[in-house]
Amino acid sequence: MSDNKILVVEDDPEVQEMVRFVLRESNFLVSTARDARDAWALVREHPPALILLDWMLPGISGIELTRQLKRSHISREIPIVMLTAKGEEDDKVLGLESGVDDYITKPFSSRELVARIKAVLRRTGVYEGEEMVTYGNIQLDISTHRVTACDQTITLGPTEFRLLHFLMLHPERIHSRTRLLDRVWGTNAAVEERTIDVYMRRLRKALAKSHCDQYLQTVRSIGYRFSANDMNRE
Repeated sequence: MSDNKILVVEDDPEVQEMVRFVLRESNFLVSTARDARDAWALVREHPPALILLDWMLPGISGIELTRQLKRSHISREIPIVMLTAKGEEDDKVLGLESGVDDYITKPFSSRELVARIKAVLRRTGVYEGEEMVTYGNIQLDISTHRVTACDQTITLGPTEFRLLHFLMLHPERIHSRTRLLDRVWGTNAAVEERTIDVYMRRLRKALAKSHCDQYLQTVRSIGYRFSANDMNRE
């Protein structure tokens, strides 16, 4: 999963193109779908950081698609912003009750769209709003792909970098191998769960060079946790 990737589900070509342009100008990666079937294919292949979803879609509605997404373990944690011309209070309540995280009524301004998306991503812990992510004595610079741990620069491969980035954005939580596989590699990745252990060992070895490996903790029989608090580790 890319932390700045937005999936836009909109069947109106003009609206889709306008939204794509606005989001790209704000440095988001954008993929598009025109209906639920296309949206599901993209979610399974490359889970986005957020879904911008039109209410009125061909086939099933955006409301029903939201309910499906929130029922699936693949997508239940992906925030959803509903984009629609329906502005009545009852419509907003229905949208929020179905599981959407925010609701933007057409017509809308470009500034409002970007601000609301960033606000939802900050609330859900996906988007930090800055290129530098810090946790404890570790700093991760997204723009330069540089990691500083306990005042030492460490070198990481692209997969270890993505893995550390995800863990730093979601500290203290216990992550199962399945969750890490889905959120870091993507649900269609040809990667076995035990491969995650290999990359965790590589990441721990890199952090150990700067004596910061205590942050990466193994929770036996469950998965991993990134924490500044002590607990038993492998």
